[in-house]
Amino acid sequence: MEKLTRREEELMRCFWEHGPLFVREIVALSPDPKPHFNTLSTMVRALEAKGYVGHKTFGSTYQYYPLITEEEFSRSTLGSVISRYFENSYLGAVSALVEEEKISVDDLRCLIDRIENENRR
Repeated sequence: MEKLTRREEELMRCFWEHGPLFVREIVALSPDPKPHFNTLSTMVRALEAKGYVGHKTFGSTYQYYPLITEEEFSRSTLGSVISRYFENSYLGAVSALVEEEKISVDDLRCLIDRIENENRR
């Protein structure tokens, strides 16, 4: 999956939160100062070219909708980070979180317990 810019990610979050949208609706949902219609239209078409959104035609306008879920995007992004910075080692990533005190050993034990309980079902 092709990487997204910060602004493209924000647009995807808009689609995930609100569902299918016309560009004019995205403009209306945007904070002030509102982006120009043509700017957003170009960005949405870039998302479509990258395979993140599709569209339905309504006369001479398009309604865009997400092709991937937020969960799919998150997993893909996490996988890219693990690959790039931890040499594909999920254990290395978790170790770094523990070392940086971003996750405690008790949290890890709870996670292990939860996984073991789910696997017993």
